[in-house]
Amino acid sequence: MVQSQTVSASRGLRGEITVPGDKSISHRSVMFGSLAKGVTRVRGFLQGEDNLSTVKAFRAMGVTIDQPGDGELVIHGLGVHGLQEPEDVLDCGNSGTTIRLMSGLLAGQSFFSILTGDQYLRKRPMGRIVTPLAGMGASIRGRQQGQYAPLAIDGQQLKATSYQSPVASAQVKSAVLLAGLYADGVTTVYEPHLSRDHSERMLRHFGVEVTSFDGGVSLAGGQELTARDLLVPGDISSAAFFMVAGLIVPDSELLIKNVGINPTRCGVIDILKKMNGSIELVNEREMAGEPVADLLVKSSDLKGIEIGGEDVPRAIDEFPVISVAAACAEGITVIRDAKELRVKETDRIAAMADVLSTLGVTVTTAEDGMTVHGAEHLQGGRVNSCGDHRIAMSSAVAALRSGGDVVIDDTQCTATSFPNFWQLLRSVTV
Repeated sequence: MVQSQTVSASRGLRGEITVPGDKSISHRSVMFGSLAKGVTRVRGFLQGEDNLSTVKAFRAMGVTIDQPGDGELVIHGLGVHGLQEPEDVLDCGNSGTTIRLMSGLLAGQSFFSILTGDQYLRKRPMGRIVTPLAGMGASIRGRQQGQYAPLAIDGQQLKATSYQSPVASAQVKSAVLLAGLYADGVTTVYEPHLSRDHSERMLRHFGVEVTSFDGGVSLAGGQELTARDLLVPGDISSAAFFMVAGLIVPDSELLIKNVGINPTRCGVIDILKKMNGSIELVNEREMAGEPVADLLVKSSDLKGIEIGGEDVPRAIDEFPVISVAAACAEGITVIRDAKELRVKETDRIAAMADVLSTLGVTVTTAEDGMTVHGAEHLQGGRVNSCGDHRIAMSSAVAALRSGGDVVIDDTQCTATSFPNFWQLLRSVTV
């Protein structure tokens, strides 16, 4: 059933909150824990629908995964060559991370598998991982010559590759590196800009030798993973909604605790600071190879800026809510070099342009971004998430500065990454 939420203007946001565990790290904890020898214990696991799709897939391949408590997993790893052929199609739900990373992992197995997903995932481009994997000797077939799921994978003996990725994508990079574990020789991935490096960090945590260098990363095939315990930090993509809310709503002060500030992910902090946002990193530390901090956010008079280049891959998932910050900033904000937003869960450039326009903001779009004219006041209205969790939550943040109620349709999608978003938002809203 399609759900709707009505959000009204806020007089201020105050309190201390903890956002759910990092979605990207949670995915990888299941994958790498399943491939490791021994028992891996995970705390802070994000129990969103996307991550649970990954859990179900590995259970279907013979991995015992227990859930003794909220946010806890105990993974009984089978080793790199211990997975079993699934009896049924593996349903990845709405998760691009699940289907793309697992394609690399499954390409080197000794069995046959099929990966599919929901109506939105089946529209997302898969050729970007099928092409490099096929170059390693993988046998992958999909709709429209492998461009779209379902993907049928007949596991093969793979050969190492040296791949120049045309896009800075952690999913592409990780898929090739996971296939590289099963390949003869050293596999190298080059990128135009550095994408998020959670895979490299976690592989090292599990004992794999990974070499990172300016412009790329490489690893040798045939390495084993050794079970290690993991504590998943809070997801900066989830924290971003509350960062922007705290900046744009007057009389706000929020402390967001235990947030991952991986340098390849914290572009949103840098961008918001460039917009004159007051964000202070408190109690910086490290958890399982990932840098973490508490974020103190205060109301700010934001300024429009130009955003592009290397900042884009470091904040690609946060651009929907960054565009909300732009709508509440003084002046004009130009977002460019972000064509990747066109092929996310939905076309996020078009979707956010529709949302902001409905709320009275002047927006013009380009193929690789948008120009947002800051508005002193937003208006109420009815908007649609297009089934995209980040569009739904970004719309809620915009509504906090509206002059009337904002009705957001199709909000059940927020469960994919932030199951308690609506409750948490109400808990800090004055």
